[in-house]
Amino acid sequence: MNLNQITVPVLNIESSIEFYKLLGLKLIVNSTNRYARFECPQGDSTFSLHKVDQLPIGEGVWIYFEVENLDEKFKELKNKGVDFLTNQQTKLGYGKKPNYLTPMEIRLFFIKLERIENIHLGELNN
Repeated sequence: MNLNQITVPVLNIESSIEFYKLLGLKLIVNSTNRYARFECPQGDSTFSLHKVDQLPIGEGVWIYFEVENLDEKFKELKNKGVDFLTNQQTKLGYGKKPNYLTPMEIRLFFIKLERIENIHLGELNN
């Protein structure tokens, strides 16, 4: 099985498109200002946006992008004006991450996996 795409609800498709392009995703579909789809810079997965009138209530969407060099990506995005919730990287059992709250109230994380082969579901909750 291969993950084809993840679709995220957004209120403002135009600003969302610009934001995800800033992150390095390549826009491949822009359909009548209601739907947009991106290719990830690495791998086969795609990422899409769907315009909604109201965002879901609750904790919402959390997105994790894996990067090869977390420190470089963090500096690159800071230089582009991205404001992260924290200026430090949180150490996890399976990697480390800086986190960011997107303009659309979506938690966005960049992670550098340090080990993945031995992850058990219980570890993800730590």
